Amino acid sequence: MHDTVELETRGLPTAMIITSEFQLEATVQRDALGMTALDAVVIEHPLSSLTDDEIAQRAAQALPQIKAVWLTGKAST
Repeated sequence: MHDTVELETRGLPTAMIITSEFQLEATVQRDALGMTALDAVVIEHPLSSLTDDEIAQRAAQALPQIKAVWLTGKAST
């Protein structure tokens, strides 16, 4: 979260990727850091128990949201 805020503050579009389990915590931290407009890319939880192929599938699913954040600042357009 802090890295994302720092990069965004420097004018570098950044996609913060979180799992669904941590949406509330990410929103609270984002707001506390003064970046209320920062939109997170949310992927399904968990990650730690997945195979490399399953993680690659999650990344592929997140890619459209990541591109949207980079281009528009919003995960969904």
